[in-house]
Amino acid sequence: MRLHRESHLVTRIGWLRAAVLGANDGIVSTASLILGVAASGAARPALLVAGVAGLVAGAMSMAAGEYVSVSSQSDTEAADLARERAELAADPAHELAELAEIYVARGLNEETAAAAAAQMMAHDALGAHARDELHITTLTAAQPVVAAFTSAATFTVGAALPLLLAALLPMPLMAAGQAAGALLFLALLGYVGARVGGAPPLRATLRVLFWGALAMALTAGIGRLVGTAI
Repeated sequence: MRLHRESHLVTRIGWLRAAVLGANDGIVSTASLILGVAASGAARPALLVAGVAGLVAGAMSMAAGEYVSVSSQSDTEAADLARERAELAADPAHELAELAEIYVARGLNEETAAAAAAQMMAHDALGAHARDELHITTLTAAQPVVAAFTSAATFTVGAALPLLLAALLPMPLMAAGQAAGALLFLALLGYVGARVGGAPPLRATLRVLFWGALAMALTAGIGRLVGTAI
């Protein structure tokens, strides 16, 4: 019998979260930084220096942060799997009963659950317990390197957009142009991220726009206050 293979959107979770986070942070943090410096009355060279520094520092920070945090998740998963492997070796009968109880809780009768647990244990005992007891699968397993590179790359792309505006916009229009451009980029990001992930585009777009606008408004306000004080 030929198996029917289906493609599900959940398979994209591993890289989509990191990609959206990186691009969103790149746009918001760099645009906010440039807006804050512009609001203080600084000239274009200062804006470009701040933008480039923010891009490099942000990309490295995203890569390091994602790698460290996802590695912590990976370490926890590895520790749980090692513990489960030891328990299977020490008391397989108890682990068999435990797996059967899980299947009973999911709706199987005791006889069917016991038979299913025995077959799963015979086929791949550790895999069965990892999936059904620990909820660790190939889809949800931590991937530190993938998360780090994805976040750094998408942060760089996101940060490059407001940096390009800083280089091209006339200085009298810098603040308004940066804000409008960043909101446009964020709206596009929210829409694309929602489409790729199968979520409602309008809600995702509005969510991204709200938090991005708030961040830029606060940074611009601080920049204006500091510039006035100095």
